Amino acid sequence: MKLFRNLLLVTILMMGTMAVNAQSKVAHINSRELIQSMPEFKQMQDELKKLEQEYKTSYETEAKALDAKMLKYQQEAPTQTDAENNKRAKETQEIRLKLQAYIQNAEKELANKQQALYKPMAEKAQKAIDEIAAAQGIEYVFDSTPGGGLIVAKGKDLMADVKAKLGI
Repeated sequence: MKLFRNLLLVTILMMGTMAVNAQSKVAHINSRELIQSMPEFKQMQDELKKLEQEYKTSYETEAKALDAKMLKYQQEAPTQTDAENNKRAKETQEIRLKLQAYIQNAEKELANKQQALYKPMAEKAQKAIDEIAAAQGIEYVFDSTPGGGLIVAKGKDLMADVKAKLGI
C-alpha cells in the first residue's frame, strides 16, 4: 500500500510537471502606446499637421474668393439680365462643387499619407515584438490596447523590453 501511494505521488508530480511544461508562455503589449511612443510617430503627426494646414489655407483662399464673387454678383444682380444672373448662379454653384471636391480629395490624400507613414512604424514595432517574444520563448502575445479584446492582462508585459529594443 505504501508503494502504491508513493507510485501515485510520483505519477501526480510527473503529470504536474508535464502540464507546466506543456503550457504556452503568454505576454501582452499595448501596441497603440508603443507606436505613439516612437519618434517616428511625432514626425508623422507634424508632417500630417503641416499638410492639413496647407490644404486648409488653400481652401480658405478659394472660399474667400467665392464669397467675394458672390457678394459682387448679389450687388450687381438688380442691374443684370435674368440670363446673366442665371449664368452667374451656375458659375458660383460650380465653384462650390469644386470646393467640396477639393475638401474630399484633401481628406483622402491625408488619409493615404497617414497610412503610408504609419505602415513602416507598425512593421518596425511588429518586428521588435516578434524578436523579443522569440528571444524570451513567448508563444502568444496579445494586444492590450483598450478595446483590443484583451480582458485580463496578468501575463508578462513586453512594453519595456520592446521599447529598449527600439531605443525608445
